[in-house]
Amino acid sequence: MNIESFRDYCLQKKGVEETFPFGEDTLVFKVLGKIFVITGLDADPFTVNLKCDPDRAVELREEHPEDILPGWHMNKKHWNTVHFESGLDSAFLKKLADHSYNLVVKSLPKKTREELEGA
Repeated sequence: MNIESFRDYCLQKKGVEETFPFGEDTLVFKVLGKIFVITGLDADPFTVNLKCDPDRAVELREEHPEDILPGWHMNKKHWNTVHFESGLDSAFLKKLADHSYNLVVKSLPKKTREELEGA
């Protein structure tokens, strides 16, 4: 999956905004102000940091040791760095992005979640 199609996929989600809080080369997607995706626009190969349940993060790293690594410059318990151009299936990559998004939404205050769901 390339960065353009991944960007389009992320922007289709409710409450998502595209930001550059760490400089013009670091693209960040947030849901209602909370980060769920970070990627470097100048990275070669194209990698994405995604939030992940800690137990699932370990499983994914064991299942895909070349393509899913502990989050680079992130809390390695809660974030994975995923190689998006390594041959992992696009549906699987979208599922990982969905998991990250859903974890962040789940952590939002109840009132905020309800507003998001009603949007």
